[in-house]
Amino acid sequence: MRESQIWESPVLQSVLPVVDAPRHVRISEEAIRRVARWMAYEEFAPVGGGPAGPFDVGPDPDRITDLTMLINTLNFAFTDFSTSVRFQTEMKGVTYVDSEAMVACMHRAIGAGRPLLSGDWAARVTRDELATIFQGNIEMPMLAERAQILNEVGAILVDRYQGSWHRWVASCAPSLYANGDGLLERLPAEFPRFHDVSDWRGHKITIAKLAQLGLWSLHLSLARVGKKVLSDPWRATAFADYIVPVALRVMEIAAFDPALTEAIDGGVEIPRDSEEEVELRALSIYAVARLTDEINLLRPASLQLISPQVDYRLWKSYHATHHPHHLTRTVMY
Repeated sequence: MRESQIWESPVLQSVLPVVDAPRHVRISEEAIRRVARWMAYEEFAPVGGGPAGPFDVGPDPDRITDLTMLINTLNFAFTDFSTSVRFQTEMKGVTYVDSEAMVACMHRAIGAGRPLLSGDWAARVTRDELATIFQGNIEMPMLAERAQILNEVGAILVDRYQGSWHRWVASCAPSLYANGDGLLERLPAEFPRFHDVSDWRGHKITIAKLAQLGLWSLHLSLARVGKKVLSDPWRATAFADYIVPVALRVMEIAAFDPALTEAIDGGVEIPRDSEEEVELRALSIYAVARLTDEINLLRPASLQLISPQVDYRLWKSYHATHHPHHLTRTVMY
């Protein structure tokens, strides 16, 4: 079924050439229907936001916006590429893993008075300073790349938006797509670090993982304080990363060819923009959309889902699992 409104997403439409002729990843429609038959009756995170959780920064929408967009600027690569050990840290007696560990470190730093929410800070921060902020069981991977990204993003914010993400958000139309003025249209155009596009056999495949995740997170976070960000949240897709393919594989929705299976299980890096890497991500987007459709067939009109809700269900269950995931050295996820 490709007729529901979630298929209006330009990102989802861009991955269809991969869906039609993959070489390394297969998606089982039968397994999608089987999983939907039990997952349809679970509770899902609401689209209107929920409890703030352990990383609350208060009710100020500008502060929420600045932190949310900072988090998603750095939300990539939490597994050591040599050992496959994942970054984790402890805060208030709780151990956090992957991106949640990064956010915990940010909250510690902000609580200690570091000006992380300032574009001026981002424009000047160094790798060594980031190493003192992100302390855990291992050194966070790709710290040099993180510092470079912050410097570039911070410089743009200082030059055009008085050093603040919330001023950039306020300058955009309150939607993902709006004839070029939407948040998802402008974010990768103005900030190259969010330009997550790959070539696959001559097709331009738009994934936009961090751009979509950042804006969806912002939508949820601001909903908690009564402020609406997105008029078209159904146009967001799954956020294709390392974890969703694991969930799909465990549920037997996705299967990989022998060489790709061996590489993933052995911790061998999958090159960025290779056919294998693009198929893993593109077919994750497709599979989550199809799973969302099948789940919705079994739910009442008042409980219909969109792809980010199903994505979160998969990510939350598997982001800290011991099951191996593919490794790709990239700043895009």
